[in-house]
Amino acid sequence: MLDGKHALVTGGGTGIGLAIAQALVENGAKVTITGRRPEVLEEAATTGMFPLAMDVSDEGSVRDGIAQAVAKRGPVQICVANAGIAEGRKLHKTSAEFWRKIMATNLDGCFYTVRESLGSMLETDWGRVIAVSSIAGLRGSAGAGAYAASKHGVIGMMRSFAEDFLGSPYTFNSICPGYVDTPIVTRNTESIAARAGVSDTEARDMMVKLNRHQKLITPQEVAAAALWLCNPICESVNGTEVRIAGGPI
Repeated sequence: MLDGKHALVTGGGTGIGLAIAQALVENGAKVTITGRRPEVLEEAATTGMFPLAMDVSDEGSVRDGIAQAVAKRGPVQICVANAGIAEGRKLHKTSAEFWRKIMATNLDGCFYTVRESLGSMLETDWGRVIAVSSIAGLRGSAGAGAYAASKHGVIGMMRSFAEDFLGSPYTFNSICPGYVDTPIVTRNTESIAARAGVSDTEARDMMVKLNRHQKLITPQEVAAAALWLCNPICESVNGTEVRIAGGPI
């Protein structure tokens, strides 16, 4: 389905990003996977994947990294802005430094990635831009105002970019998963357990119960949604959010 298409997936070395990269490769794409840890990318990369160390919070790193990927593999026709930080603090404990840390990766990083990818995409006759947001970007999240705000911002950007290019061969959409079974959940389990004074099992159950169907979502479910959005037949799916939460929100 995607033979010859160059895809770029940020945060592509683990979790959701890796699952999306694998799905794209299986459907013929050549995929640049990016992240801040070269060793993780090298270990994750299989045939059809090309690791690229890149920090999405650094505009220069994104500009240079994507230029390098384009020079080697051609225009980016599938851009998946997936890299993100999932950390929470209550309002009175949210410092300006913490706020900027979340925004720099989740919101600024998404913007830099899409803008730089679009430069080469516009030289082609087809393109898909997908941002991985969150259910928190639709409804908010207790104790995670900075995170929720960043993910609301991602959705707003995708809706606006879709408006900019209505009628063109390029689409812009967001995927909004609930809690997904990734290393982020493992890290959050330890953090919640320490803050709430509960066991790791109890902390994990707290997250699981926030998904409407009372279980964790698999990375492959999110990847399937991304692959659907990349299908050439989905040209009318634009400026919208795919919700993956186990039930209505």
